[in-house]
Amino acid sequence: MIYLDYQATTPLAPGALAAMLPWLETQHANPHAPHRAGRAAKAAVEVARDAIAAQLPPGGSLRFTSGATEALNWAIKGTRGGIVTLASEHAAVLDTVAAEAARGRAVTVLPVGRDGLVDLAVAAAAIRPGVGLVAAMLVNNEIGVIQPIAALAELAHAAGALMLCDAVQGFGRVTMPPGCDLIALSAHKVHGPKGIGALWVRDGVEPEPLLHGGGQERGRSGTLSPALCAGFGAAAALLGAEGERDAAHVERLWQLAVDALPGWRINGTAAPRYRGNLNVGRDGLDVARLMSECRDLACSAGSACASGSGRSSHVLRAIGLSEGEARSSLRLGFGRYTDEAELRAGLALIVAAAARQGL
Repeated sequence: MIYLDYQATTPLAPGALAAMLPWLETQHANPHAPHRAGRAAKAAVEVARDAIAAQLPPGGSLRFTSGATEALNWAIKGTRGGIVTLASEHAAVLDTVAAEAARGRAVTVLPVGRDGLVDLAVAAAAIRPGVGLVAAMLVNNEIGVIQPIAALAELAHAAGALMLCDAVQGFGRVTMPPGCDLIALSAHKVHGPKGIGALWVRDGVEPEPLLHGGGQERGRSGTLSPALCAGFGAAAALLGAEGERDAAHVERLWQLAVDALPGWRINGTAAPRYRGNLNVGRDGLDVARLMSECRDLACSAGSACASGSGRSSHVLRAIGLSEGEARSSLRLGFGRYTDEAELRAGLALIVAAAARQGL
């Protein structure tokens, strides 16, 4: 299988697996227990917490969650005041914001341009006193564009609001912008295990609890898994150690892919963009047929979270693509463990399948 679906999930790093194995095989203590085995488990959790926090701004604390969806729900539901967000956000933000609107919170969903970027003048007009939270994704999961988070944070703070950054796709890959008050993360998008994420909270900010109980994670209740925490921590440490090499590798893969697909439309701006995400379209392309014929290729026609819904990508519609253009688009994701030969082979399958459709 040629794996080109890194936005959906990434391969588990060998170092992350190695860090997890002792906590799956021989060590099973509850990290919140006071005995020696519990304290050892707690120490593993804190080592992981420190490794992840080292990739984030100073002046905040990291709280583990079950994933980014929980982290985003906690950040949104745990704050007050109006909400401003973008039409191209992940469903974990848009659906949570819609639920809050149904409960009476004022919500503004800003449009994005054909390039996928928000117009800061439009944002400034919407982010006014009374807004309590601005929520935006650092790197878009479907088209890879990088939003001006620092500028949005300035607008938020000027209005007395908090800035929530969904950094799931950008963590460890692009520079973390200044000014964020809440940052949501997911381990499995950075070569860590599934089932764990985190919410970074700036000092002085305390979102109200989403889950009630023992309050193990300063407002988040539930027993932590030392294995998942250790895997996340090891993956984050590798981001720090391999970041420059990963970026150079991804840049080479991006150029290879663009060169192999002449005449294909790149959806969203090519810069600023995380180059491990190439979303392309070809008018008239039957993507469902192409993917059916390319059974040895893993790629995507949109977000994995909307797979099987029958809907075209809301992100592609938000940037102004027609229904036909959105449905004739393909997302290719690659990264650390993608080699050039593998990518070339996958691209050859795509080009051949499109040619069979007369394209």
